[in-house]
Amino acid sequence: MTPIATNVLERVQITAEGEPTIRWGGAFVTYGGHGADQSTTIVFEIEPGGRLGWHTDQTEETQYIVAGTGELQRDDGNFPVGPGSVFVLPTNVRHDLVNTGTEPLRAVGFFAAAMFTQHFDDMLQPPNSNIVGTPNREGQGTVG
Repeated sequence: MTPIATNVLERVQITAEGEPTIRWGGAFVTYGGHGADQSTTIVFEIEPGGRLGWHTDQTEETQYIVAGTGELQRDDGNFPVGPGSVFVLPTNVRHDLVNTGTEPLRAVGFFAAAMFTQHFDDMLQPPNSNIVGTPNREGQGTVG
C-alpha cells in the first residue's frame, strides 16, 4: 500500500443529540479489505472543549496523540495526554477523550482488528446511532 496523506482525508463530523460537548471529526484510513487485512487505522480531531463521548471498543485500540492537550478518562481515573502520548485501551474498557486545550486535539487510533464496532453511551449524529464501526461491517451505524 502506498502512503496516505491523512491531512487531506475528509472527516465525518460527529455530534450528539442533547450533549453539546461531543464534537469531533474522524476518518478511516485503512481497514479490512481497504489497505489492511488484520487491522484498522483512524485519524480524528476533537475541537477545543469537545470530547469523543463515553464508549467501549469491541477490540483493543492503541492511540497516539499527534497534537493538542487532553485527558483520557476511564472508569478507573483520568490521565493527562499531549503530543507524543501513547496509550492502549483493552477491549470493552469504557473510556472518553476530552480536549482540555485551546487547539484541536489530533490523534491516530490503531485497532487490532480488520472490522469492529464501538458502543457509545450517547446517540451520535451522524449516523443516528450509538453503535458505530468500520465501513466494512454490516448493519446500521457505520461511519466512514
